[in-house]
Amino acid sequence: MSKALLLKDITKRFPLVLANDRISLDLEWGEVLALVGENGAGKSTLMKIVYGLQPADEGEMWVDGKPYKPRSPQDAIRAGIGMVHQHFMLVEPFTVLENLVLGLEPGSPLFLNLEMAREKAQRLMEELGFQVPLDEKIENLPVGLQQRVEILKALYREARILILDEPTAVLTPQEAEELFRFLRTYVAKGNAVIFISHKLKEVLEVSDRITVVRDGRVVGTVRTEETTLEALARMMVGREVVLRVEKGPARPKEVVLEVEGLEAPPRLKGVSFSVRAGEIVGIAGVEGNGQTELVEALTGLRRYRGVARYLGKPLPPSAREVRALLVSHIPEDRLARGLVLDFSVRENAILGDQHRPPFRGFLGFLDEGAMEAHARALVEEFDVRPRSTELSARRFSGGNQQKIVVGRELLRGPRLLIAAQPTRGVDVGAIEFIHKELVAARDRGLAVLLVSADLSEILALSDRILVMYGGRIMGELTPQEATEERLGLLMAGISA
Repeated sequence: MSKALLLKDITKRFPLVLANDRISLDLEWGEVLALVGENGAGKSTLMKIVYGLQPADEGEMWVDGKPYKPRSPQDAIRAGIGMVHQHFMLVEPFTVLENLVLGLEPGSPLFLNLEMAREKAQRLMEELGFQVPLDEKIENLPVGLQQRVEILKALYREARILILDEPTAVLTPQEAEELFRFLRTYVAKGNAVIFISHKLKEVLEVSDRITVVRDGRVVGTVRTEETTLEALARMMVGREVVLRVEKGPARPKEVVLEVEGLEAPPRLKGVSFSVRAGEIVGIAGVEGNGQTELVEALTGLRRYRGVARYLGKPLPPSAREVRALLVSHIPEDRLARGLVLDFSVRENAILGDQHRPPFRGFLGFLDEGAMEAHARALVEEFDVRPRSTELSARRFSGGNQQKIVVGRELLRGPRLLIAAQPTRGVDVGAIEFIHKELVAARDRGLAVLLVSADLSEILALSDRILVMYGGRIMGELTPQEATEERLGLLMAGISA
């Protein structure tokens, strides 16, 4: 029987970067193949080549035994390949049904036959065991249902090979388990799945085989039942990785941040909590339940109603004033809010503090020597690779970009650190490093507010856990009380 997908010696070069170096892999019909590796390992580039978003420089591909050389995603769709991207490709003001047919509209140019599409969508949902409201607008759906729409959109186009890029990043544990059940049903019908994820526990749960990519090369493919979490992490990083966060008990002191009845449109509907020096307070929840509004309100990026006190005094209304009080902020999106990609490491290392000593020198000009010394300390202390202060931020992998942001925010000597999704989209080695830095910051007496959609991160780091749903806090748990099941129910709005 022919392979579902066969890649041989796929090579892709960019200026100064060999993204894919003679990569070969195969995907069988009826299996889930996990593709794992550090940020910058070449996974995304490889999948863009498979889906027709980029051409390969060298190498060959076959789909179901037939030569395959896509020039666009349309060629991939015609070959039976669908891809669900980490950031959904949906038109939010359109309904689910309208998104399903976009670009493949049934009927004639003068008459759109949506009933034909509705029947096909209903048939697909019945076959695969999940439902989405076809007449609801995307903007009104929770992210878990939006992901189902993306999957249904691929299946509507009759995809037999499904590529999923970080598919559980925005799901509750219960929603992730529903996704895994669907994938088992899907491959049992003779289809095939490539599953890309940084969450190695999920990879071990859902996959049949695992291919590990490092530095643009395949370092090995193993059967899932024949490997372990530790072995996978070692293959990915090339060294032993400490997967368990080592931290002693918290020694909380004075209240640093106090919030009462905080509201901010459109989603934050009134929350109250406190964070003390020397503790990490974790906020768990599926994205889109008010966490972004909460973080932006506390960092001066969004207007709010209610009370927010820092060291007993009201937080000022602007980001610059908040930052001047030694409040540091790791933003949830490092590309949109954390870095200027065309700036060098030296320039990114002082963002937000460039107007203050020691970086502001004579007559208001920047002090290049102070900037260089600061950037050099950052790349050394936070293990940023390569060790250059001259390279632009866009030249670094996602994990190293995040280290630049984390290093900048911690080297300021803050009293309060607000860390939103601090390890999103970074590899297991960078996660290990960032987690150690957050615990060390707590042990130095910082108050840390950790906002994360990653439950394993919340459970590993938090001294107290708050769960948000619908813009409100559903409950507070100690790490001893918190299980993934209990947290998942609270994240879904079930308080029992």
